[in-house]
Amino acid sequence: MSNIPNNKKTIYNPQSDESLNDRRTFGGNPDGMLNFTKAKYDWALKLWDTMEANTWFPKEVQMTGDAKDYKFLTPPEKRMYDLVLSQLIFMDSLQTNNIMDNMNPYITAPEINAILSRQAYEEANHSKSYAVMVESISDNTDEIYNMWKTDAQLLSKNQFVADTFKSVGDNPTDENIVLGMFANQILEGIYFYAGFAAMYALGKAGKMLGSSQMIRFIQRDEVTHLLLFQNMINSTRKERPELFTAELEEKVRVMVRDAVEIESSWGAYITQGQILGFTDAIIKQYIQYLADQRLAAVGYAPEYNVKHPIPWVDGYSSFNDQRVNFFEGNVVNYSKGSLDFDDF
Repeated sequence: MSNIPNNKKTIYNPQSDESLNDRRTFGGNPDGMLNFTKAKYDWALKLWDTMEANTWFPKEVQMTGDAKDYKFLTPPEKRMYDLVLSQLIFMDSLQTNNIMDNMNPYITAPEINAILSRQAYEEANHSKSYAVMVESISDNTDEIYNMWKTDAQLLSKNQFVADTFKSVGDNPTDENIVLGMFANQILEGIYFYAGFAAMYALGKAGKMLGSSQMIRFIQRDEVTHLLLFQNMINSTRKERPELFTAELEEKVRVMVRDAVEIESSWGAYITQGQILGFTDAIIKQYIQYLADQRLAAVGYAPEYNVKHPIPWVDGYSSFNDQRVNFFEGNVVNYSKGSLDFDDF
């Protein structure tokens, strides 16, 4: 069995005699066939079914009210909305390519390959969602799409996030592939969340309800992506425990600390102390709380030991508790969608 992780998997490999027990998240020797009746990772099959059941389409979210609301946002609210939208556009554009180019070529479990392919589709679907949002509120779509180039803070954040994934593509060693999994967990579980919370704050104030609903569906997808990488990490830990050294943990913790500082600074930058319910301290504690949750999910002790400062955010993002008067549009009536973390 080939166990050279810096080689991409062979797509067509009839000479493979890899058994189901020999299958690995990476470093395996797959024959190239995707057989959903024989899978080693049951969590991947459950996740596929969940993602499939969660299928939704951006144009089904009603944005008519947002076009009116946008004209009456305060200048700080409008600035925040535009910056968040531009940031999210970049993040999902990056992930669409990152998943397929920097991660999937090195993953050798076919059922996980399938999930990563599904994720790439969903990231592209999110980009379509942002297009619907931009077109509904802006007379100049290029202004928002190009903001990542014209806003220095946004450009700096984007550059840092993009750089974290280069090591896998440039030097796909065992350790870098594992660190790539952690980088994706951090991206899906930390880097999106200040922007999501900002959108929910507008919705909480009765503004931009269509946008809040769109973000709600996007975030539900991102939770499945987060579960994907957490399960990949935990499966790899069982298969390759020798990789999970104290040195690796410290590298992960540095990545988490950097993410907390960058996302907290971003949250403070987009809100500037002018959005009801947010202070710089609240935003930072929220991101620290998320970081602790992400560390715990992959078997590491918390870094910050803080409480959730804005639990109302979870209520607005949850599909388990329908808020009758908050969101509008026919998508609300979808029956699909709750996630049970205990299943994974």
